Amino acid sequence: MRFKTQAKVLGVKGFNGTIDGQVINQTTLFVETALDESRGTAKGFAVNEYKYKDESLFQSMKSMSYPHEAELELELVTSGRTQKTVVVGYKPITGTGLNRQIGEVKQG
Repeated sequence: MRFKTQAKVLGVKGFNGTIDGQVINQTTLFVETALDESRGTAKGFAVNEYKYKDESLFQSMKSMSYPHEAELELELVTSGRTQKTVVVGYKPITGTGLNRQIGEVKQG
């Protein structure tokens, strides 16, 4: 299932290399997420990490200012036992007063 959402991107990290013999090539977006206030035991925001398939998204985002607003296209995927949400598209939202490079990366 794919969906789009507007989010505040707090930071980004890219990695393309090998760890313990495993090749890893990915971008991690750090996104502000509201805490569940329904039980009255939490209030405010936390950070969620969302992965992108390779480091290309990091390369296009590394010169931007943070935090900034963006439209994220996310996909809910499963292994059959667990599910996760991954980034498949990213587009910064203009007009927020931040000085940043404008670009778009989207999975084909």
